[in-house]
Amino acid sequence: MNEIKTNTPEVALQLIHYDQNSYEEIDITDLHQIEPFLEKPATTWIDIDGTHCEHTTNFLKEKLGLHALLIEDINQENHRPKTEEYANHIFIMVNMLDYDTENSKIKTEQVSFILGKNYLVSFQETGKTGDIFGPIRTRIKNSNGRHRKYGPDYLLYSLLDIIIDHYFVILEQIGERIEDLEDEVINQPSAEKLNEIYMMKRELILLRRSVWPLREVISRLNQQNSEYVHSDVHVYLRESYEHSIQVMETLESYRDILSGLIDIYLSTISNKMNSVMKVLTVISTIFMPLTFIVGLYGMNFKNMPELNWHGGYYMVLAICIVIAAVMLVFFKRKNWL
Repeated sequence: MNEIKTNTPEVALQLIHYDQNSYEEIDITDLHQIEPFLEKPATTWIDIDGTHCEHTTNFLKEKLGLHALLIEDINQENHRPKTEEYANHIFIMVNMLDYDTENSKIKTEQVSFILGKNYLVSFQETGKTGDIFGPIRTRIKNSNGRHRKYGPDYLLYSLLDIIIDHYFVILEQIGERIEDLEDEVINQPSAEKLNEIYMMKRELILLRRSVWPLREVISRLNQQNSEYVHSDVHVYLRESYEHSIQVMETLESYRDILSGLIDIYLSTISNKMNSVMKVLTVISTIFMPLTFIVGLYGMNFKNMPELNWHGGYYMVLAICIVIAAVMLVFFKRKNWL
């Protein structure tokens, strides 16, 4: 019973073994099922959904000669994307992102890769949504093209490229929300909209922290002369590098737009305040001469002219109306209203 427990992974583990002429897919229930495939010359992709499984990491550490620090990096979350080359493999760590449209937040999932001569091991966090590797699995299964022709280095490129392509999907969703915010800020500015702008700027900073180091990772993979990344794959890595540059440029443009939205919000609020103050000033200006007239005739002196006029009240009231009307016409002609 102890042996079964030791050899049974506590995470979801899938193995895909392929070359130009064959394809095999297995859901691993016993870790010893992996051993025969590691000795074959064809490409073996071990996709592990979950970390912190001691049985699995110890087994791979023994069979692949993994360094203890590498295992520690895989198990710890919120790492900066990076790449490190060891004696018999290359270690790559990146962030897979997903966008929660309801809460306008980016969800991060750490993905780690171990690239060897004939194998690629990928680690995804347990219980996280947003696995975007499905299209790659389908292409490998149904295609006799580049995926089946090249080795694990091309598979690594494909997985990195689809992660970067998903960044564009996230940016598109953010861009649509920014366009809506633009209209809302101009037409109905509010403190809630301002808070959302600041939240979106923080999300873009999070996205930038994932994209900027990823660009360095791809650059290092493309530049280093390694037996695990062949020269035929460098041209594809350069394409992924260019895609990461495009993501960064789009990010910077969105950050500028959001900064501009803050200025638009402040200008709109200021303009509305100026409109209110203009109306209040016009009202005060109209009532200034009226206040003078009624104040003048409100003095308590016995010997004042016009006090005993019959119809004096109606005359003063008419004068006040005429003065108000004349001032309104004057303000209208001056475009102050």
